[in-house]
Amino acid sequence: MDFDLARLRSFFKLVLTAVSAGYFLCVSSLMTAGASPAAQEKAASNDTGGGMAHMAGHMFMSSPRPLQPGDQQKADAIVAAARTAMEPYQDYHKALADGYEIFLPNVPQAIYHFTRHDYAREAWTHFDPLKPTSLLYKKTADGYKLVGAMYTDRVGASEDEINDRIPLSIATWHQHVNFCKAPPGHVKEYFGPDAKYGLLGNISTKEACDAAGGEFIPHVFGWMVHVYPYETDPKKVWATDDEDGHDSMGHSAMPGMKMN
Repeated sequence: MDFDLARLRSFFKLVLTAVSAGYFLCVSSLMTAGASPAAQEKAASNDTGGGMAHMAGHMFMSSPRPLQPGDQQKADAIVAAARTAMEPYQDYHKALADGYEIFLPNVPQAIYHFTRHDYAREAWTHFDPLKPTSLLYKKTADGYKLVGAMYTDRVGASEDEINDRIPLSIATWHQHVNFCKAPPGHVKEYFGPDAKYGLLGNISTKEACDAAGGEFIPHVFGWMVHVYPYETDPKKVWATDDEDGHDSMGHSAMPGMKMN
């Protein structure tokens, strides 16, 4: 399946704006007007934390599978490869110089995604653990600290395929789904605890989105999984909504959720 790079870049702006910020500011590719700085500040003040359990209706998680012989060894090899891929980028300036782009650098976030769109494109057809789609950083007083990496796959990939990449007995992949784009004049309703539109909004079906005059987008990009190779606790290497603020979510938070 062939997708032009401009479209891929547009989708990534939406996804990474949503995922990394934690309160899901909207990107320009899916909005007809920008939110004011005051509105962005209000959104920041309503952040619900590092995890994504507050996204009910807008997440689809891969189904866990029983541990099979070789799964742990395969996952461990990917963690080692991720560490190797990350090692040159302890200095975030090197990541920027090598083509990784940071999203929303001026907006407070739990995790900042530095993304290479050419690696994202390659990941639609080929998995290379030495080429993570994104590097994950936490903000520090004098820059950024590298903490993890993100791998991706296309939206239509089967769970058998993502299991072949990284075993589902070890890691939980996720997709961001059911995005209702706000109609003109309703941009502010992306924000706050009573948000109506976007990935924090209370609209999560096409019927409700149509009734509100919005545009329904069933899938925002595709499959994603985060890995934190520097963690010493094995449970945090493939973290799911843990207290350290790693921004993914365990399958148990949304059991049985279906994609539209």
